[in-house]
Amino acid sequence: MSPKAAPSEKLERITTDLCVIGAGSGGLSVAAAAAAFGRKVVLIEKHKMGGDCLNYGCVPSKALIAAGKRAHLMQTAAPFGIKNVEPQIDPRAVHDHVKSVIAAIAPNDSVERFTGLGVTVLLGAARFTDRRTVQVGEHEIKARRFVIATGSAPFVPPIPGVDDVAYFTNETIFDNKDKIEHLIVVGGGPIGMELAQAHRRLGSAVTVLEGATALGKEDSELTAVVLDQLRSEGVDIRENALVEKVEAQSGGGVIAHVKSGASTFEVAGSHILLAVGRKPNMTDLNLDAAGIKHARQGILVDKGLKTSNRKVYAIGDVAGGLQFTHMANQHAGLVIRNALFRLPVSVDNNSVPWCTYTEPELAHIGMTEKIARDQGQKFNVLRWPYHENDRAQAERATHGHIKVITGKGGKILGATIVGEHAGELIQMWSLAISQGLKIKAMTGWISPYPTLSEINKRVAFKQYATAPSNPIIRSVISLLAKFG
Repeated sequence: MSPKAAPSEKLERITTDLCVIGAGSGGLSVAAAAAAFGRKVVLIEKHKMGGDCLNYGCVPSKALIAAGKRAHLMQTAAPFGIKNVEPQIDPRAVHDHVKSVIAAIAPNDSVERFTGLGVTVLLGAARFTDRRTVQVGEHEIKARRFVIATGSAPFVPPIPGVDDVAYFTNETIFDNKDKIEHLIVVGGGPIGMELAQAHRRLGSAVTVLEGATALGKEDSELTAVVLDQLRSEGVDIRENALVEKVEAQSGGGVIAHVKSGASTFEVAGSHILLAVGRKPNMTDLNLDAAGIKHARQGILVDKGLKTSNRKVYAIGDVAGGLQFTHMANQHAGLVIRNALFRLPVSVDNNSVPWCTYTEPELAHIGMTEKIARDQGQKFNVLRWPYHENDRAQAERATHGHIKVITGKGGKILGATIVGEHAGELIQMWSLAISQGLKIKAMTGWISPYPTLSEINKRVAFKQYATAPSNPIIRSVISLLAKFG
């Protein structure tokens, strides 16, 4: 039997303007901004400051990807006149590299930094006791506004036998210090594909088992470029492959029993990574006591991120929307505007970009061609290949292209880029869409030569590709020519 909570009169009471639950990216942004404006802030974290992004997600995964890229460059230098070298990979040193990157960033998210900003930081699990009160340890917090920013955790699917095998999730795989001989990745989404390629480049055999289509939420035309590259590097990607059971091998390792259509097969590996999605962190919050409605996908919020308890906001992954660190940061800014300045705010998912950090990278914002067609929109599709870019040729990074969707009057509806630095190149389209710019605006800037960014300008000119053959324009030019 769990111990009873301490009587209310024995709790240390704190009254504050804002109570933020969760010290991940979104929660930290809210706390720092509110404190900067002179508000009294309490920040609660039950695990690690910095949350998933710093400790288990964006930061360690990109550090591991960077290590894999260095190994791959050593193996593929011959086209530049440099002899290929087979890298000698030290798994413990790779682990130490990843952890050192986390350690370098951690002070920005630390208790000490936020205490220095004037934030009261409490370490422990938060639990609502009523609509205006949260308890954490021996503290009782009453606040004018609450922000729930507890994020999400890896979802462990109910595969028979999964509890009987040692498996990785993104929360544990970055602690590994040993050679992975054969990694089975269950799930072909962005996390699964990024880690599959990184581990393949670091010397592991890798098999990806995806129950539907790998990277299935992206534009299939550009996704094909990524999948072809991963397969060329030796990643075995099995689509429409449903894992029905897993079991431990007697000599170590794991066997996945897989169904694909009418057939079945087995995959034996030394390790298995579960990357099939995430679930919101909300089970310990006692949301019902605060009158906060929630569902399996997360806490229910309106367009202004308010819950059914109007004094409480929910942001980031726990709010059940797009699960990106930059989305949580965007939410944080909206909450500050509304909670502190009483300005009306509304979440706009159409202007949110994202990137899958495989090589080539796959970045996107706005509508895809399929979405535009399904909505019955009249649209144009503009494309431009990397191999027509001089910088791409110089760096032998010609694998990829950009695809832009425009609507009536040249309105930019969406853009997807597959190729080198796609995550950087997409940002111009993010600015354009967020500001409601038309495609003409993307032709009017000057790009330094030679840069990959020229791709963005060249694809925009495709909107006017038929202009030189337009008979009206030709007639105007002919008329003007008569004047000398």
